Amino acid sequence: MKEEKKIPFEQICFGLDRKLDEQSLALFLRLFAQDKLLDALIPRLGEDEITDLVQQLTELLHKHLAEKEYHELFLGDEDHSH
Repeated sequence: MKEEKKIPFEQICFGLDRKLDEQSLALFLRLFAQDKLLDALIPRLGEDEITDLVQQLTELLHKHLAEKEYHELFLGDEDHSH
């Protein structure tokens, strides 16, 4: 089992300035994506919650990333040539 790196949650603070918001969001998402948390949370989500979350995240990716970036950065498909 992979040991997860400790994330400094005490550094998360929103609303002061854009740079801090961006740094805080990155930390928040890293905390959210920890295996232990996901293993506990996902089985408790309803079908609608799962569908809504996936839809919202997918819409954000497609809104802010070009197709090439989506394939390279999200899917890890560096050979995507469309």
